[in-house]
Order: sequence, then structure tokens, then C-alpha cells
Amino acid sequence: MSQVFSEETHRNLLARIPHCTGREVSDWLRTVDEGPALRFEEKVSWLRHEHNLAYGHAKAIIHEYDLRRAARKLA
Repeated sequence: MSQVFSEETHRNLLARIPHCTGREVSDWLRTVDEGPALRFEEKVSWLRHEHNLAYGHAKAIIHEYDLRRAARKLA
């Protein structure tokens, strides 16, 4: 997992995703979960190319996906 943005920037990017993409973050997280098993940067590239997302939004989605996955493992 890679921390690429400050926590504030990460939250701001996530907040803008529904407006910019027309889909909720939870929808994008399901898309990632159902997508190919790739490494972090490969997932970012996959979202960018297959779903036409901006680099920052794709990276924020994958980072959030990894954060939530890690939290589930700890629970």
C-alpha cells in the first residue's frame, strides 16, 4: 500500500469522486474488488485505462480500497 497524498488531500479527492465520475466511492470499491488482482500501481493504471478515471481519482480509490481491506483484516 502506498500513501501518496496527505490525509486531507485523500479525503478531498474521495469527496469529489461522485461529482466527477457520476458514481459513488462504494461503487468504485466494488469495481476494484471485482477487477483483476494486480499490484497498487497496476490497479491505478487499470482504473485509468478501463474506466477513464483521472490519475488522482484512481490513486485515491485504490488507496481507500487498500485501507479498507487492511482494516477488515485487523477486525
